[in-house]
Amino acid sequence: MSEDLSVKVRSELYKKKLKHKDLAEMLGISGAYLSDILSGKRNGVKAQEHIKHIKKILGI
Repeated sequence: MSEDLSVKVRSELYKKKLKHKDLAEMLGISGAYLSDILSGKRNGVKAQEHIKHIKKILGI
């Protein structure tokens, strides 16, 4: 995930008063896996699907 998108995700979480854990639960993944996606450590096909869901949930 690009750094810009990571910043947008964190900003939207703050605006919507959601926690990192809340987003992970909505996606059905662990908080650690979400962190890996946001930091760019995970970027495979499955991670790309989660990124699409993250964008949809947060309206990015």
